Amino acid sequence: MSDDARTVYSSESGQHCPDCGRPRADCRCKEPASAASRDGLVRVRRETKGRGGKTVTRVSGLPLAGDALKDFARRLKQRCGVGGGMDGADLVIQGDKVEPVLAFLVAEGFRAKRSGG
Repeated sequence: MSDDARTVYSSESGQHCPDCGRPRADCRCKEPASAASRDGLVRVRRETKGRGGKTVTRVSGLPLAGDALKDFARRLKQRCGVGGGMDGADLVIQGDKVEPVLAFLVAEGFRAKRSGG
């Protein structure tokens, strides 16, 4: 057995996360980072990679979770007049809407900046 072997199943706790090695019930790998570990900035960037040439605007670092994040996403999509969705803790807005998203975030009281090229 090598030094980097990890437990993937235990009769005591069941399946284990392949990333952190904890039991699946205790795994925190997929949860968004806590607000304390963030720098307080909401980053907005334009993406086209992996989308068949379509442009989207990604919003990351929002200090919201659960229903508050869903409600904020709904209001942001209505303000921009486009569709979109959530990708983990990030919001994905259809189209190149970086400037309107930045303006909306600042109006809502968030510290926001453009990210990427």
